Amino acid sequence: MAGGPYETVTSASGAERVPGTSDTGTASASGWERVPEAVAYRQVRENLSRLLTSRPDAGGIPVAACPEWTVRDVIAHLVEICARVTGRSGERPAAEAPSGGDAGLADLLAAWADAGEQVERLVAAGAARRAPILVMDAFTHELDVRHALGVPPPAGHPAYPGALDVVVSGFSAEVDRRGLPPLRIETDGTWWVAGQGGPPVATLGAPRHDLLRSLAGRRTHAQIAELSWSEDPGPWLPAFAWGPFVPPERPAEDAVS
Repeated sequence: MAGGPYETVTSASGAERVPGTSDTGTASASGWERVPEAVAYRQVRENLSRLLTSRPDAGGIPVAACPEWTVRDVIAHLVEICARVTGRSGERPAAEAPSGGDAGLADLLAAWADAGEQVERLVAAGAARRAPILVMDAFTHELDVRHALGVPPPAGHPAYPGALDVVVSGFSAEVDRRGLPPLRIETDGTWWVAGQGGPPVATLGAPRHDLLRSLAGRRTHAQIAELSWSEDPGPWLPAFAWGPFVPPERPAEDAVS
């Protein structure tokens, strides 16, 4: 799995999201309620900043989901993405981001605090392209770091609905590209149809955390096959390698549900 999907994930068409209880994208039966993308991103930033401020020695810890990356590398990536977003908007960065590989974790977190607030303002104003992908990327890396530090995933997080929309959409495009039949995907009161060309011929069901990790290249084919499938998952397993995501050959993490 490469580090960041921000450049290469596209919000592909073809994944129809059907909310469990509403026409507006809210699946209230499962406790999901959509929040603005800027709010979801801020939650990621605050969660990671709080976690890592209490673990100043964590910068060198390897992150299994991102081979050859440490916790420090993940935060450096998130700071870099903020710089790209700001640059594309035409605005001057709020602060100079640390450069090179010598910047410490504390310096990177301070830079992210400044840059992240600026990005959140841009996202809230609708001035940040690919904001859903930005949030998905940051949230995916929050989960990566939590796992590296032995901290459980959040029981509820405002980034789940949007992040799942993004990864299901990318997976859906891969289902179409490979000529696979449509697949219904279900989690916590919400479902999508991945792929076009008729009604779904099978259903994949999983808790939202395991579904997100499976669609974001963090679970092996064997682990994905252990989810709840109504039919043999074999035909669809190759489509879990899409965009920047490639399922690992060996487990990087266990299912948590």
